[in-house]
Amino acid sequence: MLAGLVPAPDHGMREEILGDRSRLIRQRGEHALIGISAGNSYFSQKNTVMLLQWAGQRFERTDVVYVDTHIDEMLIADGRSAQEAERSVKRTLKDLRRRLRRSLESVGDHAERFRVRSLSELQETPEYRAVRQRTDRAFEEDAEFATACEDMVRAVVMNRPGDGVGISAEHLRAGLNYVLAEAPLFADSPGVFSVPSSVLCYHIDTPITAFLSRRETGFRAAEGQAYVVVRPQELADAA
Repeated sequence: MLAGLVPAPDHGMREEILGDRSRLIRQRGEHALIGISAGNSYFSQKNTVMLLQWAGQRFERTDVVYVDTHIDEMLIADGRSAQEAERSVKRTLKDLRRRLRRSLESVGDHAERFRVRSLSELQETPEYRAVRQRTDRAFEEDAEFATACEDMVRAVVMNRPGDGVGISAEHLRAGLNYVLAEAPLFADSPGVFSVPSSVLCYHIDTPITAFLSRRETGFRAAEGQAYVVVRPQELADAA
């Protein structure tokens, strides 16, 4: 399958559409899912504003989900105490929520098209739980999907904030919990958000998106699921 580059000069963003099916779904512009990783330096105020402005111009509805689950487990694996990890996560999430509020102010009249929730909030919905059952089962039964998830775990663990502490079994266990919690958003965001189609937007192509955007047999992405890598023009040019 071919990927396409679509410049978005009005917001300084560039899209890389992952596959032909994603291209068709992207053209519909029904729904975008923007995932925000807490503690990831990429999501600066500037980049977040640009991303939300880009989405506000292109999609009828946008869900912004920030990941607030299993972060403390990674910090504990790094050697922090449970109390230190809890305090660190609280600070990180407080700062992230403040940046998101400020970023939403920048989209003006489009703000009503956005909904912001944490992953822990989303996990309480029956729609998420139904998709989670399917992705957990696929992880157990589909070896190729499991490999993609495990590759994602290694990417999460290797790119975590910290001082270069080595990877332990605890890191890998925390990383797996983190990835399996996100997997429903990758595999079936239309089902999670009850929309006909959805475009998952992130600033890099992850092992799971690379796998699901091409998979035609076995466990596959939902019919209305699309994937787009979107990032500032200068970062796309430097890649």
